[in-house]
This record gives sequence, C-alpha cells and structure tokens, in this order.
Amino acid sequence: QVQLVESGGGLVQAGGSLRLSCAASGRTFSSYAMGWFRQAPGKERDFVAVISWSGGTTYYADSVKGRFTISRDNAKNTVYLQMNSLKPEDTAVYYCAADRSSYIHTLDYEYDYWGQGTQVTVSS
Repeated sequence: QVQLVESGGGLVQAGGSLRLSCAASGRTFSSYAMGWFRQAPGKERDFVAVISWSGGTTYYADSVKGRFTISRDNAKNTVYLQMNSLKPEDTAVYYCAADRSSYIHTLDYEYDYWGQGTQVTVSS
C-alpha cells in the first residue's frame, strides 16, 4: 500500500511558477512510475506528466511540454512537478498517482494509488 500526499498548490498570476510535491509512504516507492494528473471544474481528469521509476524517462502532455518538469528523489520518496509560465487554463486540482507497473502510462485507470489533490489557481 502506498499513500500519497500532495502539497505546493496555491494562487499565482499568469506567467508565474509553482512547484508541487508529492510525498509517498512505503518502501516500494522507488519501483513505481509516478504521474501527475489534473482536473478542472466540470472537466475530466487529464494526464499531465509521468516519470519512470528510475527518473530516466519522462513524458508530458502537449499542453504542458516545455513549461512543466517532472522529477523525483527516491531517497526522499518524493516526486515533483515544477510548473513555469503558468496560464489561466492550468487552473485545476492536481493529483499525483503511483503505478506499480514498470511502464509509462498516461491513462488514469492504469494507476494504482492516488493522492487527495492540491488546488492550483492561475489568475489572468
């Protein structure tokens, strides 16, 4: 069992930056791929970014490519999402998720554990 707790959300002006963190419990964190998803009001939950267990492979949604960076520190059981050049359309609840498989997945049903989410609001 893995428990995930996100932090770092908040209110920021367009063009600003935020760094989200996701702290994981459990000894097997380093073997899981980790993803970030987001859900805006009235919309479905969308894939944002994913990182392999080793950190050697990352993949991003087109909407955030070049602006967001996913990283992880397995010694700290933490995954990060650095968000730069934020836009109002990035406003959403951001969730981190853990995938027990060794594959890079972009669909939410392929993930096994989820955090409670953290709100990111970007004002124009």
